[in-house]
Amino acid sequence: MAKILVTGSAGFIGGYLVAELLDRGHEVVGVDNFSKYGPVAQSHEGNPRFRFVEGDARDTDLLTGLLDGCDHLVAGAAMIGGISYFHAYAYDLLATNERIMAATCDAAIRAHRDGRLSKVTYLSSSMVFESTEHWPSREGDERRIPPPLSSYGFQKLAVEYYARAAWDQYRLPYTIVRPFNCVGVGEGRALGQAEVLSGNVKLAMSHVVPDLVQKIVKGQDPLHILGEGDQVRHYTYGGDLARGIALAIEHPAAANEDFNLSTAESTTVLELAELIWRKIKGPDVPFRYVSDEPFQHDVQKRVPDTTKAHEVLGFTATTSLDEMLDEVIPWVTDAVAEGRL
Repeated sequence: MAKILVTGSAGFIGGYLVAELLDRGHEVVGVDNFSKYGPVAQSHEGNPRFRFVEGDARDTDLLTGLLDGCDHLVAGAAMIGGISYFHAYAYDLLATNERIMAATCDAAIRAHRDGRLSKVTYLSSSMVFESTEHWPSREGDERRIPPPLSSYGFQKLAVEYYARAAWDQYRLPYTIVRPFNCVGVGEGRALGQAEVLSGNVKLAMSHVVPDLVQKIVKGQDPLHILGEGDQVRHYTYGGDLARGIALAIEHPAAANEDFNLSTAESTTVLELAELIWRKIKGPDVPFRYVSDEPFQHDVQKRVPDTTKAHEVLGFTATTSLDEMLDEVIPWVTDAVAEGRL
């Protein structure tokens, strides 16, 4: 079993990933500065194979010290959120994430040169395909299409350039993983001064599923959605993504490769909204909605090719959207009742 440093371990995907790695028998060191949600409690606290350090991933010396004795590094720390979040913090996302990535790579290069660090697994994003005009998006397309227009998408593409450049110059092995539309529990309201309203409800500035749930739970009728609702997404369970990332860490064939990690099922935002409405309101309440002006960088279609992850890693996302919502809706409902959303 390996010793793995996970930056951003208290984040949304990070929490799922740490639990998955511990379940697989690994030793995990987590680092996070709680900048997005504030302190969060996680189920793996107290696990003897897990050590948590509160700290900033922009601190190269801190990361260098934590990497002592580690076999792998997961570069997951980042300012990240849903579409309202990366419009509210367009500059901060770019500047902060660039500093995090430079510090992470500097520490990893040192650790690989001086110790036993064998590989870095970088968390990228489906947003690297933001500017595509053909689907499904395959690994490699991100270098053949125009660059992303949003600062967030552009920075995530930069993450992939960091990975490849560190290999080209320092022979630091890498794997790049691109999660698509993570759905799960554990997100809170993002910290910060910006308030983004959708109708009469303040968004949590996270992702579309919890925001739709909270609006319906709070009684919004008609439901406000961004644009016409014909945006296509691939909603993928956090536990499935964690399993895919763990496979990418462990699998020898993943070295110096990149993978789309996603369900193969397409769903429009309007289909998602009506499904959530029916689960909360029941079959007898008419589904009513209005369209709000969409954000500038609200990508109309994100559809991945999932063939490579299946063929190389043996990864398939198996959790259905129904199953995800049956877990997420009660969690968000409780969070609303307790004033956390």
